[in-house]
Amino acid sequence: MSEMSHINLSQIICTRISHDLIGNIGAVSNAVELLEEGDADFMDDIRSILKVSSAVLSARLKFFRMAFGLSNANLENREIIIETCKNYVETLSGQKNNPVCLKMEIAASPRYGRMTMLGVMLLTDILIRGGTVSIAEAEGKLALAVTSDFALSADKIENIKSIFTGAVPENQAQYAPAFCLKALQEEQNLSLRVLPGEGFALLIG
Repeated sequence: MSEMSHINLSQIICTRISHDLIGNIGAVSNAVELLEEGDADFMDDIRSILKVSSAVLSARLKFFRMAFGLSNANLENREIIIETCKNYVETLSGQKNNPVCLKMEIAASPRYGRMTMLGVMLLTDILIRGGTVSIAEAEGKLALAVTSDFALSADKIENIKSIFTGAVPENQAQYAPAFCLKALQEEQNLSLRVLPGEGFALLIG
């Protein structure tokens, strides 16, 4: 473990985004190669690959742009945040054996817009076989929780907790949303607490 002051957020974010996009970019490249070969037998497969992969890339790029990019008006628009998070979660369906349910009750205040999106990404990372991610904003605080009928990733939970106490796990890029959430919390001088109970829950504000 090293100190938080030694991390480079831009490198961590870039590596995580690249990791989350590369699979579908590769699928599109393979589909284009098949298309160039002109084999009619593969046209249905090519169309399916291009349709699915382009939809995933579009949804993830929009989500990453809002979650990690420069501030913009969309981060204060409740409907856009909810729709963008919903579309992002749908791109994860192939990685989980069971659906991920997203419940959001937010006001999209300027303070919490980006934190909401980072929270969605952080909590879905903890799920192994599906579950429920809940984000709620009330009384000036942001509550984030994840529950599942199956086991959560204990290693990821422990690493996230260590990040919130100022430590840095070895696989930094995997925890890009946790590092960014911690940085925003400190920048805005907000409290951040891991709540006791089943699953994993945070309270910010």
